[in-house]
Amino acid sequence: MARAPKYRRILLKVSGEALMGSQSYGIDVGTIERIAADIKEATAAGCQICLVIGGGNIFRGLSGAAAGIDRSTADYMGMLATVMNALAVQAALERSGMPTRVQTAIPMMSICEPYIRRRAVRHMEKGRVVIFAAGTGNPFFTTDTAAALRAAEMGCDAMLKATQVDGVYSADPKHVPDAERYDFLTYHEVLSRDLKVMDASAISLSRENNIPIVVFSIHERGNLTSVLRGEGRCTVIGEKR
Repeated sequence: MARAPKYRRILLKVSGEALMGSQSYGIDVGTIERIAADIKEATAAGCQICLVIGGGNIFRGLSGAAAGIDRSTADYMGMLATVMNALAVQAALERSGMPTRVQTAIPMMSICEPYIRRRAVRHMEKGRVVIFAAGTGNPFFTTDTAAALRAAEMGCDAMLKATQVDGVYSADPKHVPDAERYDFLTYHEVLSRDLKVMDASAISLSRENNIPIVVFSIHERGNLTSVLRGEGRCTVIGEKR
């Protein structure tokens, strides 16, 4: 018999880059379909799921600012990119039979719902997947911080960060083959060692609300459900070992 999920309600943070697949830009439909299948499987296992998706596959505010665009304007452009990704993932989830709602921090009434906390909670209680787009709605805040904020507002038991690698390493394992991999880290260790898992404000917000962060690879089919059951390869960031 398969194990029940360790967490009843989770926020899944997916980077925009994860949606590119093997491409160098944009959205890979096959990758989104696989992610949607993983989410459907995890929901069927008894987990309530909401998502925050980045926009780096389309536009990144920091790089836009570096190119000469005003930082606030560049960040708003990045928020619009997250809305495009959210709609693409919503379409994939609905094709798989999963009822899905997109809520944005910047009102766009013609294409999705405005962010309303109580409505989002109710959607999840009814078995719907909720995707939060447009970050926090404010410039100078990353989608990592938006994910930590929404996880706290939704009363999530954990935040799962889907990445390109199977956990947190002391350095980028793609460039440093002998980098050390961690099974567990405290919030303080992540901050003091300046490990590039999420930005400091997201880590601090998670610590203040005692929300564990689980870092795992999004590229293995079925890995989301395995991690939720405590069987998959991942790094857990929490208060105590």
